[in-house]
Amino acid sequence: MTTLTIHEAATTTGWSPRMLRYVEQLGLVASPRSAAGYRLYGPAQLQRLRTLRELLETHGVELGDVGFALRLRREPELATALDEWFEAEPQRPLLGPSTEMPDGDWLAFEQDKHSQLLTSDRRDTA
Repeated sequence: MTTLTIHEAATTTGWSPRMLRYVEQLGLVASPRSAAGYRLYGPAQLQRLRTLRELLETHGVELGDVGFALRLRREPELATALDEWFEAEPQRPLLGPSTEMPDGDWLAFEQDKHSQLLTSDRRDTA
């Protein structure tokens, strides 16, 4: 079977080598490796890349969108969590058994929650 290197495949497909690596990282096209570890592109991989480009152009989506769609298929818990999030309505916190938090307090409550998230994110990246 004849195969192409990543640079030859890039020239053939119009995708850059960097984009071909990204496509593989997203799990959209798998390229087998040579004994030395180089990516190899045969007709099956070239077809997948061509039809991927057609899919992107036809539907106006990005690679990341298709990668995320694949992830949703592979991770049912994520799909369920997203379905729940899309369906959820904002819920005002309760001060007591049936007493809702007033508007101004709710805004301050949400601002505080965001502040805590941002502080937590900064600590995680430090």
